[in-house]
Amino acid sequence: MQSDIFTEDFKTEPYWWERTPRPDISAPPLPEKADVVIVGAGYTGLSAALVLARAGRSVLVFDAEDAGWGCSTRNGGQISRSVKPGYEQLTRRYGANTAFEIIREGSRALEWVEGFVASENIQCDFAVPGKFTGAHNPTQFEAMARAAKNQPEGLEEPLEVVTRAEQQRELGTDAYYGGIVNTSAASLDPAMFHQGMLQRVREAGVTVMTHCPVTEIEESAPGFRVKVPGGIVRARNVLVATNGYTGAESGWQRRRVIPIGSYVIATDAIPKGLMDRIMPTDRMLGDSRKVVYYYRPSPDRSRIVFGGRVSSSETDPLKSAPLLRQELIRLFPELSGVRVSHSWMGFVAYTFDTLAHVGCHENIHYAMGYCGSGVSMSGYLGMRVAQQMLGLKEGRTGFDVISFPSRPLYTGRPWFLSASVAFYRWRDGLNR
Repeated sequence: MQSDIFTEDFKTEPYWWERTPRPDISAPPLPEKADVVIVGAGYTGLSAALVLARAGRSVLVFDAEDAGWGCSTRNGGQISRSVKPGYEQLTRRYGANTAFEIIREGSRALEWVEGFVASENIQCDFAVPGKFTGAHNPTQFEAMARAAKNQPEGLEEPLEVVTRAEQQRELGTDAYYGGIVNTSAASLDPAMFHQGMLQRVREAGVTVMTHCPVTEIEESAPGFRVKVPGGIVRARNVLVATNGYTGAESGWQRRRVIPIGSYVIATDAIPKGLMDRIMPTDRMLGDSRKVVYYYRPSPDRSRIVFGGRVSSSETDPLKSAPLLRQELIRLFPELSGVRVSHSWMGFVAYTFDTLAHVGCHENIHYAMGYCGSGVSMSGYLGMRVAQQMLGLKEGRTGFDVISFPSRPLYTGRPWFLSASVAFYRWRDGLNR
């Protein structure tokens, strides 16, 4: 560990927690029963809880840590249309109609988060600055430019092709070979967004119990017995909303999500003139690598929040910080003297088909597997799964008709991850 790269007040926790400290929720008595028990107090669980409570259901939300302790307050605050496979790939898998509906869910999720923030009056620095995605080699730029000019009818996004000669207007670096701007991409402060959602949920009468892990979910007609360290709660319905933190209490779901650590740093304060040169806009930023880097100026433009995966296997934020800083300096050599004020990580949940999933298995509802794009999709699908639980036709999604795949011998521990990351990193290095 290079101790000289850290500030004197360096912390191994999210930068976002500076302005929004961890919520202090006093422990209420454990209820004997509830209409709905939700496992997980992140975006998904809280979004679902709000819909259910406002429909008149008694709702009890459990979390093993603080509310939102996982990736709901550890992400980069970037929001885009959240579907990774393209239309052609999805058409080959499922047919044109299902492919169209799945891609549309990404747009609906983006629209949902903007509408939710406005209608609930949540103060979270929400903005629509757009996103610049840099091509890390010439081949990628050509592919990105072709895709931008040949978008499927009815699924068009507002994309602008930026050549390498024009790149400096977006980003003060020559490290990319041009790129694409999506002007519809949005941003927010993730911890403030979660705090606002948590406040609305509690105002709606939802009971949130933190530091209270669910250890077992047992079907017991006409509902479930949910075990926690303090006892047992009977529930008519159960929703698992644990995403990258899904545990043994919901084994079927755990076999279908792959927890992958994403590592993030925040820099010390950067002089305004320098920030304006290297990041002349407030856009969200990323690149075309499979093992991607994502970054942005902080909402007040005082520092840079820079994330990605820098190790084939999971590591310590103290070890990932120098590697992320090194990548940041590779893009912007002017930052060679910058120090790191915060370094943290969180587990996102990938799936074997790189799609989010929502549904019900053996009467247990779930929504998860956002594949690193969950700021909008998680809350959106939390809302949709709650509508499904209420029997509302509005709860239908494009994901409903597809299966939720697993793999033989997989039990929730991704033993194959190191080799997979190494392979994709090698592939990213081709055609430089």
